[in-house]
Amino acid sequence: QVQLVESGGGSVQAGGSLRLSCAASTNTYNSYCSMGWFRQPPGKEREGVAVIDSGDTKTYVDSVKGRFTISKDNAENTLYLQMNSLKPEDTAMYYCATVRVCGTLWIGYVNDWGQGTQVIVSS
Repeated sequence: QVQLVESGGGSVQAGGSLRLSCAASTNTYNSYCSMGWFRQPPGKEREGVAVIDSGDTKTYVDSVKGRFTISKDNAENTLYLQMNSLKPEDTAMYYCATVRVCGTLWIGYVNDWGQGTQVIVSS
């Protein structure tokens, strides 16, 4: 089983930026098509934010397009999420995950979850 460890969360004012990192214990693309970021706002269901497949194809949820950028470092087995122009509605626990199907944000295709990192955006 893949171990995923997120870091980089924190508290920031609206309009600010954060960069999340996810260190994987192995090269996940040997087994899964995509890696991704998911989030769960307080009192709401978990949702997909962004995924990136082995060929660097990226998929974003509409609410973060133009503000968030997903990327990966294959040599370091690390996934990133650069979050700019943050809004209070981005407040959530952010999770890194392996995804069995390419290009999907649906949580039903997630195989492994990290423990999460909290992001709080104040107005």
